[in-house]
Amino acid sequence: MSIVKLSNNGVKNATAFGSITGLGSMIFIKKLTASSSATLSFVDGSNGVVLDDTYKEYLFTFKNIHPETDNVNFSFQADTGTNTNYNQTITSTYFNAYHYENDSQTALGYETDKDLAQSTSFQMLGRRVGNDNDQQISGSLKIFNPSSSVFVKHFMATMNEAHYGDIAFNNYIAGYFNTQTPLTRFQFKMSSGNIDAGDICLYGIA
Repeated sequence: MSIVKLSNNGVKNATAFGSITGLGSMIFIKKLTASSSATLSFVDGSNGVVLDDTYKEYLFTFKNIHPETDNVNFSFQADTGTNTNYNQTITSTYFNAYHYENDSQTALGYETDKDLAQSTSFQMLGRRVGNDNDQQISGSLKIFNPSSSVFVKHFMATMNEAHYGDIAFNNYIAGYFNTQTPLTRFQFKMSSGNIDAGDICLYGIA
């Protein structure tokens, strides 16, 4: 089978994935596994975590993040240097699509009460996640050039959740940390109760 790669130099053909170069690589850095955890934090230089200028883009993946408490929000924040307040200024947008299990209602809309406008609050990634045995939230979050000392730090997330009311939600979140100071740590938590189970993995994009 032939694979076509589009690049600035035109179109290239290859007969195997291994023969395509220059597409970039996703480098695994760290996995944290929740076990009734109040928070999960990734700190540059701690326990093998890298969040410096080694990579210009970082990716967090969330696998089956199950809350201990029913009907809670999943969120994140960041901080600089050795600070641990996790209160950086964020401006963001938040919209989603949803579909009830019983097919009674569907919608797509902008959630104005879920975005942030120059706020130091935690940014919501998932709303009112259920804690039934089969309910959880999964997805991914990209952070662009967090070590920059010149630009604000952009982020984009796509999350899929099982809402406590038996609704499938697909959430799209984007925004930026309004700081020129390098971000060195990220923290994830529920709005109430612990993260009962699930994995968060960090990758660098080469």
